[in-house]
Amino acid sequence: MTSDDSQEEVIPIVEIDKLIHEPARLMIISLLYVVESADFLWIKGQTGLTDGNLSSHLSKLESAGYVTVEKSIKNKKTNTLLKLSKGGRKAFEEYRKKLTQILESTKN
Repeated sequence: MTSDDSQEEVIPIVEIDKLIHEPARLMIISLLYVVESADFLWIKGQTGLTDGNLSSHLSKLESAGYVTVEKSIKNKKTNTLLKLSKGGRKAFEEYRKKLTQILESTKN
């Protein structure tokens, strides 16, 4: 590979956010990125994840500050509302930018 000042710098794949890069969490964040909020059951239906698996991934995203989780009672049932935080939105945009740069650098 030759160095060319007109080319963008190649970003190593290790620089992308591994928390987001995991496929299930990428699905969750991608869905939350395009909506204002979503309930647990909708995300579960869209991703095909089990209750436990989705809860586990949401816990990791919440701990990182990427997702906010609000629980309430609706018709005597627990309703879990999920939102992408400002930090989560920024992290996803950065992830997407870096991944795009990595993929663009592989063009012939």
